[in-house]
Amino acid sequence: MDTMRDRFAPVVSRLLDEDARVALVLAEIGAAAFTEAQARHPDRVINVGIREQLLVGAGAGLALTGMRPVLHTFASFLVERPFEQVKLDLGHQDVGAVLVSAAASFDWPAGGYTHMAPGDVALLDTLDGWTVHVPGHPDEAETLLRHAVAAGDDKVYVRLSAQSNAEGLAVDGARFRTVREGRSGVVIAVGTMLDAVLAATEGLDVTVLYATTVRPFDTAALRRATEAAGTDVVLVEPYLAGTSTAVVNDALADVPHRVLGLGVGRRELRKYGEVHEHIAAHGLDAQTLRERIPGFVA
Repeated sequence: MDTMRDRFAPVVSRLLDEDARVALVLAEIGAAAFTEAQARHPDRVINVGIREQLLVGAGAGLALTGMRPVLHTFASFLVERPFEQVKLDLGHQDVGAVLVSAAASFDWPAGGYTHMAPGDVALLDTLDGWTVHVPGHPDEAETLLRHAVAAGDDKVYVRLSAQSNAEGLAVDGARFRTVREGRSGVVIAVGTMLDAVLAATEGLDVTVLYATTVRPFDTAALRRATEAAGTDVVLVEPYLAGTSTAVVNDALADVPHRVLGLGVGRRELRKYGEVHEHIAAHGLDAQTLRERIPGFVA
């Protein structure tokens, strides 16, 4: 099966062909995949080199002229390193862009901590007006990329991962999907966490919601689920643990409730290892989730 990032280049290349308003800005990473697109659209496929602050600044400049810029590199170089430009060049100037990351939390362990960004969504949460898509499968990534580019002049972050669920589901860029219904709690599986959550909750009387768009957060779906299943809520996110607990608390502020936020821990793992070892170390494997979820919702 191809990866989410494998889908990125062909989808954006087609969008460049279809819409003269679309522009792509790269910082060396991924440039080889756009050689043909750059030959067709030399004025709209721009590689600024390893200059991530310029990547965002150039994208904001294109947006000011009425273009719809797509900016791409690793998450740590797209959100964390040029955060001031994301905050000011896009946010303060009130212009939109589509930020498409790769590598996610720890998808390339050999790259070391410089290439890991489990705090990316939490960092964007400090800013106003961002839509955040977290696909769990290449098919979903393709759909959400198209949603993002078509979203007027909005500020959109699409978080691509090398990890994937076995099957893609129909997603609409807004709402959560109810994958399983129960009466003893709600488990929200974000993006690539769905397969592990389904395995961990097999046989448990819980509702499982699947989230691929986490900002704005689908509070209506959560409210409906808790009315039937109770207000014990477990969040399983493929990035910093607890990133969405405040949103859940706000959604359920008028009713007694409990929230358990599971995700990537703050402790830095100082050995490269493999992706599956990082998943297990952060307790995001099905076996560990199976140990933690029933004790909470029971």
